[in-house]
Amino acid sequence: MHSIFDKAENEAIISRINNLTPASKAVWGKMNATQMCKHTNEAIIVAFGENTVKVNFVFRLFGRLMKDKIFNSEFKKNSPTAKEFIFTDEYDFETAKNELVKNYSRFTDGHQSIKIIKHPFWGNMSYDDWNKLMWNHVDHHLRQFNV
Repeated sequence: MHSIFDKAENEAIISRINNLTPASKAVWGKMNATQMCKHTNEAIIVAFGENTVKVNFVFRLFGRLMKDKIFNSEFKKNSPTAKEFIFTDEYDFETAKNELVKNYSRFTDGHQSIKIIKHPFWGNMSYDDWNKLMWNHVDHHLRQFNV
């Protein structure tokens, strides 16, 4: 299993992020490369307690019921996402990419980098759960842009 906490594996993801350009085209979906960087970064900083997501009861229940299945399989293309993670405006690419790199690299500080044990959608999260969620989510979107 891949690890966001392992320095070499973390750097491999960062290397892929650094292969993105403003002109990188998505293989699927509506986001451009800049919007994807913002999207993945905002999901990452939930783990640090720096982004809050409001989830109604029905979706919280759904998330908890589906967590093991979702975390242990490849993320599906064009899956729904929380409104807090949707970015449709134009943003500065370098700023968005650098924020993503900076925050993803924080995982190499180890488990203490994770500040939230109860995810607003997925429920109680172990460090292994955070590892799977963060690695799978970022990998999914990097594959979306062929990097």
